[in-house]
Formats: sequence, structure tokens, C-alpha cells
Amino acid sequence: MTTKTDAARDADDADVGAAGSQLSTAPEEPEEEASEGISLPSLGPIGWARWFWRQLTSMRVALILLFLLSLGAIPGSLVPQTSIDPTKVEQFRTDHTTLAPIYDKLGLFHVYSSVWFSAIYLLLFISLIGCIVPRTWQFVGQLRSRPPGAPRRLTRLPAYTTWRTDRAPEDVLGAAQRMLKKRRFRAHTVGDAVAAEKGYLREAGNLVFHISLIVILVAVAVGSLWKSEGGKLITEGDGFANSLTQYDNFKSGAFYDTDDLEPFGFSLKSFDASYERTGPQKGTPREFRANISYFQGADGQEHQGKIEVNHPLEIADSKIFLLSHGYAPVVEVTDGRGKKVYSGAVPFLPQDMQNYTSTGVVKVPNALTPDGKRNQLGFSGFFVPTYGGKGSGSMFSTFPALDNPRLTLTAYHGDLGVDSGLPQSVYQLEKKNLKQYKQDGRAVAQMMQPGETMKLPGGDGSIKFVGVKQWATFQVSHQPGNGLALIGAIAVLLGLAGSLFIQRRRVWVRAVPGADGVTVVEMAGLGRSESARLPEELADLAEALGPDAPQAAGTAADPDPDAPQAAGAAADPAPAPAAPKKPTPTGPENAAKPTGSADDPADPSEGARA
Repeated sequence: MTTKTDAARDADDADVGAAGSQLSTAPEEPEEEASEGISLPSLGPIGWARWFWRQLTSMRVALILLFLLSLGAIPGSLVPQTSIDPTKVEQFRTDHTTLAPIYDKLGLFHVYSSVWFSAIYLLLFISLIGCIVPRTWQFVGQLRSRPPGAPRRLTRLPAYTTWRTDRAPEDVLGAAQRMLKKRRFRAHTVGDAVAAEKGYLREAGNLVFHISLIVILVAVAVGSLWKSEGGKLITEGDGFANSLTQYDNFKSGAFYDTDDLEPFGFSLKSFDASYERTGPQKGTPREFRANISYFQGADGQEHQGKIEVNHPLEIADSKIFLLSHGYAPVVEVTDGRGKKVYSGAVPFLPQDMQNYTSTGVVKVPNALTPDGKRNQLGFSGFFVPTYGGKGSGSMFSTFPALDNPRLTLTAYHGDLGVDSGLPQSVYQLEKKNLKQYKQDGRAVAQMMQPGETMKLPGGDGSIKFVGVKQWATFQVSHQPGNGLALIGAIAVLLGLAGSLFIQRRRVWVRAVPGADGVTVVEMAGLGRSESARLPEELADLAEALGPDAPQAAGTAADPDPDAPQAAGAAADPAPAPAAPKKPTPTGPENAAKPTGSADDPADPSEGARA
């Protein structure tokens, strides 16, 4: 028995390494050289730029940036955002006088447009592109190239099997190539062996996954820059047209042009709401449905439709969502001359979202006194859809449906401030220049049922509670990047599934004449990573090749590991089964010995290194 020299072992290692080359498009990490006692030259500006680019475009840095992006989005969910609800931001500033200045400096009130979040976003974008482009070109080059030839010693590969046959080597190689191509391997003959490869979709899936991440980032950017979003409260019987002046609130991206608003509109015909009336879930909403009629285009035909929670209506690349609903008492106001100066539904905002106890105001700026003097009227109060009765001990609503509605109002007169030119809320009463009506030293206030009237002192008029309508708030949203983001998300899942469940592997089949003239067939496989499926697949391939290369009668399926053999020779004949034996991986527990020499067993880590 001879001992292999270091040079020969290095040559074998290089041979096996070449067989496993280009099984992945992942960039190779440069090996760190020992610097002890060696003076390395300092990096210049160009060297540092290259080093920074290599670090930025590494997959490790891309994952770190992706994690930082996810981490940075957390404050955007926990801290109120100016772009979403400015009122809550101002309330937060009032309630947290110490934290608010710190949050302002960190940009936490506008996370997604802050400098630090944009920097992470752009760096991740650049990192993914810099990582994907070279890997894509490398993958294209691999698709155009052929699988490498077989290593000199196939026994050093993770999966290996051998047998002897009476068929000629050329016939065995031809049958092996046909069989492998039938199983969708890319196969060709190199010297005395057939080289085949399969599983290119693994790398394709890996690239699709990372490209899809870029698509999602682009979709988010497009959706942020070209989006528009507005809200509108509509009472039953009223309508909306898609113009800027019709919105209660409107916001858009930096590149969105308000002149591009699509011409459409809709009207709220009725609103249906039902609630659980018994049991532990009493008062829980069961149905919210807005029945509408809508049109598209200046001369568009009117259509009937409905909008429900999580079931928006799509019109002209925009989606109309149902957000909330409430009640609008219908009132009639008569001034001191007996003239009706106001008539309509006034939306009251719910303060109790469970039973809809609501508050609101009525402003009448054009009322006059009995002698013709200007006397602006204001009423504030609350509305309950279901009053529990005098014996209930509470003025709050006991159920969200309109079972026993009551409207309680307090009257004021004076200057409402609507002529000052300063904006004010339609849901609040500016009482700075108003006086409360009093009678016998007591404030004038009254609880009314539908049909009842409250008279004002001094003959200044009256207000009548006519009935109740329902209102609903809608959000009209135009998000151009949603479709692109959905495509990217689906592609991410497909690419991830391909990279995880598809194994890229190479198979070699060698057929050479033995010393006794009988053909020795060797079959070996090498995968991108260690997998139990590779030996099983190699066994199936050996079995499929069996009919075209049947085992010679009276020969052993595997060589005797203890007997020295000539290169390429098989073991001495011995009784054996009629089919090739199932291959076993070359691992620490059962390492295969080479058939071509009597050297030590192969290092089980060589397959992994390859």
C-alpha cells in the first residue's frame, strides 16, 4: 500500500473543487491572509471606495439594512404621524411636552419621510442592485456554459456508486446521456464520462427573490410619490364629486397633480346598519352597508352599488372605502321674525363608539331678532340613538340603533365668528363672543324627541327636532403602486420557494474498460449543499441506467474496499445482486474508499468544500 504525497492530495482537492465550481452565484469571500510580520500597504481613496462598495453590496449588509428598515418602521406605527392625523400629533405635543421636542428632532412624527429612514431605504435599494447585477450576469454565463468534466476520482464526491457491465463503454455513455436528458438534465460527453447538471431554477429563484425585493421598494416609492387620498362625510341623500374642493381632507404625494383627478362621483342613497340585540355580544355591529349610486366621466351613466367594510368600490383606478358612520339629527330653525333660516341634517360625531352617544353643534349665522337686528344663533348638545328613560339614571345611549332617539341642545346667541376669515371646525362652537340664553336665571336647554320644538326666550325664534338621518365617512384612495407591490410579493414567495426547495446538483457517469475487459461504470453526484435526497436521486438514476448497462454476471456490485486496485479497475468477481447497489454519502459515518487506489479514505468534508 502506498501513501499519497501532499502534491497529489492537493491536485485531487483542486480537481474536486473544479467539479463543484459555479454551483452558486454567491460572491466568494476573499480569504484573509496572515498578516503577522507582514507590512500591508495602506488603502488610498480608490481602495477605500472599492472596499466600501464591496461591503455595501454584500448580502450580509443587505440583510442588516432590511432589518433596520423594519425596525425603523416601528415608530411609524406607534407614534402619531403628521401625514395621517395632524390632530393627534398636536394632541401628543400638548400631552407630552418633554418627549415632543425630542421626537421632532428625531423625525418620529414623519418617520417615512425623515432623513434617516430615507437613507436606509436608498442604501438598501443600492445594496440590492449592486448585489444582484453581477450575480445575474454570472448566472447568465452559467446558463450558456456546459457542466464541467468529471473529476479524476469520483469516489471523493458525497454520493457514489459503481458496478461492472458487459456493455461497451460507448454504449453505456450514450445510454447515460439519453437517460439524463430525458430527466431534464443538461448533459454532454467529456472524455470517458458524461457530465450533467440540473436545478438551475434554484439560482433563478434566488435572483427572483432579490429582484422582487427591489420591485417592492420601487412600488412603495411610486405609491408614496404619486398617491392621493381624501376623506368625505356624506349624509343620506347627499353626494360627492371627485374635485379638490369637495374633500373634507386631502393629501397627495410629491409628484401627484391634482389636475389629474378622475371625473366621477357618487351619492349615498341609504345606510343599513344592524347590531346584535341579545347575549354577551349585545350591541356588536353585524352589518354596515352604504347603498350608493355612482357615475364615471362627465356624461357617465348612473349605476347602483354598495360599499361595505373591507369591500371597497373601485372607480377609475381609485378605491372608495367605508370608514365609519353616525347619526345626523334633522332640525329646522326659525328666527325672531318667524322666517325659517335653517333646515337640514347636522352630523353629530360619536363619542362612544359602542352605543353612539354623539356631540355636535348647529350654527345659524343669518338669523334676526323680532325687530330685524342681526342675531346669530348657535346650539350645542348631544344626541343619543337609544335613550334609556328617566329611570335609567343616565343620559347616555344604551344601544347603537335608533330605538328611542333624543336630542339635547343648549342655545347661544351673539357672534359665531364665521365672518372673521379664520377657519373653524364645523363640529365645535366658538363661545368667545356668544352669550348663553337664560330664563329665570337658568340656562335654556331642552331634551327633545322627534317632532318637538324648543322656543328661545324673548321671541328670538325656535328650533325643531324633525328626525334623524345617518351619515357615513368614505375614503377615496388612489394608490398606483399597489398592483406592482402585489406582483413583487408573489414573486418573493415564488423565488423563496424555488431557492429553498430546488437543489442544484451535478452528476457524472464514467464508463471505462477494466483490466479484464469488463466495463467499469462509475456514477457520482455533487450538490450545492449536503442533502439526503442526492444519494436517493443517484440511486434512481443508477436503476434507470440498469437496463442499458446491466451488471455483469458473477460480479460484485461494489469493489472490495480492503483490496488494492488499479486505477479504474473493479473488485474481484463475487456473487452480487443483479442491479447496482444504492449509493451512500461519503460522510464521517460511512466514508467510501476509492476504487482506483489503496490510499486512505477520502476526507468527508471535501464535498462540502467543493
